[in-house]
Amino acid sequence: MTDTNLVAFNQRLCDFIDASPTPFHAVKTMTNSLDSAGFIQLDERQSWANIEAGQYYVTRNDSSLIAFTLPDTQLADVGFKMMGAHTDSPCLHVKPKPEKTVQGLCQLGVEVYGGALLNPWFDRDLSMAGRVNYVDSNNVLQDALVNFEQAVAIIPSLAIHLDREANKNRTVNTQQHLPPILMQGDETSEFDFRELLKQQVLKQTPTLDIVNVLDYEICLYDVQNAAVTGLNEDFISSARLDNLLSCFVGLEAILACDAQQPALLVCSDHEEVGSLSTSGAQGPFLESILLRLCQDNEAYQRMVQHSLLISVDNAHAIHPNYADKHDAEHGPKLNAGPVIKTNANQRYATNSETSAYFRHLCAQVDVPVQDFVVRSDMGCGSTIGPITAGGVGVKTLDVGLPSYAMHSIREHAGSRDAGMLCRVITQFYNDSI
Repeated sequence: MTDTNLVAFNQRLCDFIDASPTPFHAVKTMTNSLDSAGFIQLDERQSWANIEAGQYYVTRNDSSLIAFTLPDTQLADVGFKMMGAHTDSPCLHVKPKPEKTVQGLCQLGVEVYGGALLNPWFDRDLSMAGRVNYVDSNNVLQDALVNFEQAVAIIPSLAIHLDREANKNRTVNTQQHLPPILMQGDETSEFDFRELLKQQVLKQTPTLDIVNVLDYEICLYDVQNAAVTGLNEDFISSARLDNLLSCFVGLEAILACDAQQPALLVCSDHEEVGSLSTSGAQGPFLESILLRLCQDNEAYQRMVQHSLLISVDNAHAIHPNYADKHDAEHGPKLNAGPVIKTNANQRYATNSETSAYFRHLCAQVDVPVQDFVVRSDMGCGSTIGPITAGGVGVKTLDVGLPSYAMHSIREHAGSRDAGMLCRVITQFYNDSI
């Protein structure tokens, strides 16, 4: 990838993340690109009996997506080349009855989604986005996406004058310390969050017919845009790099894929909370789609055994200030290529067969490879890789791009790594396993 192409690639990455403050928005952003490229949307409620070779996608819960190219050849004989990622990131979700007025300030009750690093959420310019479910004047249930876009909330820190030990041992009480402030108010006045959502949706789309907002899934996010940073522009700094960076790489790769290749991209919701949902990797979404594309169970089983899944989720880059948190021989560096993640206890799905294939694949496009193994005296996180391998039975490996500050409100990755991984995944989609 030339310098000019890399600049354009990174700008598209930043634009993608900025347009995707929630899993719902991420899926919408991806489907817009797929629509423009000629992919056809399928409906799980309709029959697929007469589906022909072509390029398709399907969504579930508006927060998970599977896109695929269906070849003329029988899937049982070739299988799918699959890449998996996830659309969700740790954040703060607004509770169902969130309104509270304290000391003349209107606040929202929130709960923590996933394993968020909480301290960086303080003193940030926050906005809100998500999905709103409402009833129209015909008493029909509808839904719409909402995004306030501008800074509408803040969680102020407690001044150090009032907590002299703040830099040594301050802890965050998730019930008491996280409710964001929206505005000044009066304890005697009504503050209706659902009405606030209604007005914002109508502000975005005045033509909608909204009588009453019944429910919502709303989260807070940092309004600071994604950016290429560093004195020599070595880094990408952004919210939600884990794991929208991987979703973007997979999207770019499948859009560049030969339409005759059996390629598939699955981007699942709820990975950060265990993946057990209708739209999560531990749910039936991927398996049900694969089953519908095969004529019978034997064809399905043959197809799975011909397939390979690359699970892509960020890896921990070795931190210069905390190098002792890494195994010295397995500390990935930024801008040194994708990382193969291995764990003997199967927290990652990589085995010698799948890792050897990935190394061979990288060599074909002249991309360096790194390795990550967690310190033997530390616990290891996991990904959708083992979940999918165990649920579907497909050969799998776990890879990722090195990053800093994973699960913070603002994460950091190398500005050259995503482009390198995209070359590898594009080669994977066009390769013969």
